[in-house]
Amino acid sequence: MNVLVTGGAGYIGSVLTRQLLAQGHTVTVYDNLSRGFRESVAAGVRFVHGDILDRGYLVDTFLSHKIDSVVHMAGLIAVGESVREPAMYYHQNVTGGLSLLDAMKDAGVNRILFSSTAAVYGEPQRVPIEETDTKNPTNPYGETKWTFEKALRWYGEAFGLHTACLRYFNAAGAAGDAGERHEPETHLIPLILRAAAGVSPAITVFGDDFDTRDGTCVRDYIHVLDLANAHILALEALSRGEKALVYNLGCGGEGYTVKEVIELAKKVTGKDVPVKMGPRRDGDSAVLIAGSDKIKRELHWQPLHQDLGVIIESAWKFMQTHQLKA
Repeated sequence: MNVLVTGGAGYIGSVLTRQLLAQGHTVTVYDNLSRGFRESVAAGVRFVHGDILDRGYLVDTFLSHKIDSVVHMAGLIAVGESVREPAMYYHQNVTGGLSLLDAMKDAGVNRILFSSTAAVYGEPQRVPIEETDTKNPTNPYGETKWTFEKALRWYGEAFGLHTACLRYFNAAGAAGDAGERHEPETHLIPLILRAAAGVSPAITVFGDDFDTRDGTCVRDYIHVLDLANAHILALEALSRGEKALVYNLGCGGEGYTVKEVIELAKKVTGKDVPVKMGPRRDGDSAVLIAGSDKIKRELHWQPLHQDLGVIIESAWKFMQTHQLKA
């Protein structure tokens, strides 16, 4: 395949592109570097500095690089920020996404895999969450992702697009020289590790009065390598002619509370993690656990790195090697 990855200079994109290269595919990253990092793009990956709102430049890129498949990762992803800045999220995640789809139509590119999110479900009606469950996002981040999923359906029916939506639960961990790095950082595990390393303040636990086993939020963590593998399987399915695929991606089980993640990080790092309590954040769900049987059944995907301690250890190694040198 000849794959273009929008937002490919980000965390998950940097891992996916390396895996695609390793399997012999040709990869182009298209990124405006507003949240990604040029140095995260692997050697052997073509890099185009561009914005998905620039439809003409996208068309030129598709044609000049003979792109046949798109992985769309160029989205804003912070729940709290989306509540404070909803217009920004609609502009990037919806308007930008439609610009991409129109450029694909103009250039004759008809396969797209979309990085979606468990946030489309909102407060789950049951656990684990299945793909057919009600979509009721509790924040603009989830709402804009769900809006674009619906646009994909209609574009697919109208223009013959082959589409796949992968609803991530919580991606974590690292793969060699590719790991999690956001500015500002908002994700739990790197925040905990930064606090353990003494380069960030105490980790704030947002709410300890949820209806969970210890009062803190429960999340389902998936190693970024397992996530990348699912992307490749879905892209291969689209190349075989599949249409309108939708899959949850998580490890299932009972998940981990925020407090449990902190305790595991203490064991992995051998360091104390300073903690302070804060109020709940707007839009946070109490429990998000994936039902991923559908992708296991249909694409024969299996997560190979389900131990959260191993996931945290890979993230800690990446942070020590690539972020704490100074």
